[in-house]
Amino acid sequence: MSESTPLKYAYYPGCSLHASAGEYDLSTRELFKELEIGLTEVPDWFCCGATPAHNVDELLSLSLCAKNLELAEQVEGDLAVACAACFSRLKTTQHVLAESDVKRKQVEKAIDAPLKIDGKVKHLLDIIAHDLGLEKLKSAVKKPLAGLKVACYYGCLLTRPTDVPNLDCVEAPTIMEDVLAAVGAETVPWTHRLECCGANFTLSRPGVVIQLTNAILDSAKAAGADCVMVGCPLCHGNLDIRQKEIEGVYNTSYALPVFYITQLVGMACGLSPEKLGLGALIVNPMPLLKSKGLV
Repeated sequence: MSESTPLKYAYYPGCSLHASAGEYDLSTRELFKELEIGLTEVPDWFCCGATPAHNVDELLSLSLCAKNLELAEQVEGDLAVACAACFSRLKTTQHVLAESDVKRKQVEKAIDAPLKIDGKVKHLLDIIAHDLGLEKLKSAVKKPLAGLKVACYYGCLLTRPTDVPNLDCVEAPTIMEDVLAAVGAETVPWTHRLECCGANFTLSRPGVVIQLTNAILDSAKAAGADCVMVGCPLCHGNLDIRQKEIEGVYNTSYALPVFYITQLVGMACGLSPEKLGLGALIVNPMPLLKSKGLV
């Protein structure tokens, strides 16, 4: 592929992608390299506060994100974010500080720097679907995901709350389905694609998470999905890591591999399972992929 104007982004991986979701980071870097999209990691980035911080201390939460936004200004391009929770917090901070001069001044004092809050923060989906474009994505496909039925799981944070993420339609998004259609996969209509998985309650209230994720997996299975695709490490952890536990509690069998967006798209673009970190998934995806002739 060639670009008259190369796509370049500052890249905020967030904590999970440097730890429990290392395969998301790996597959993001490898896919974007394959698509000739430049990623430069934001220097000295740190935790955005994720899902708990804003419930404990709003000023701290806003300041954490604001400082990361300031650091991102050192790198050329819009800010690319993979984690739905990081994406939500960074976008929410921009929204809140644009609406309140008082809070903006408090945050600027906290981080001891003037703050530019109009820089673009983009989820990987936005970059792939819109900046690169679906037609160019189609031209990069080497191994279409023909025959693979995927349940696209948006979860809580990719499109909500209204007027904050601005990624897609709040209640009826199609961006995941559009991307997968471009790489040859089939997506299934199902009831729980926007439902909450329990997020960070996985440690404090695991019973709630097991109940919520069981409903999600049950809906995907009933719709005829072979697998689930996500854009959030928290969602991935709850659906993948806890799947065996969920099956035991509810005396059922799902055997649904849970992929990150970049893993499925990367597979279609010809990247190897090793480059996509497929070996890190708890629900082994290889039997499914072999049965579909994809590996």
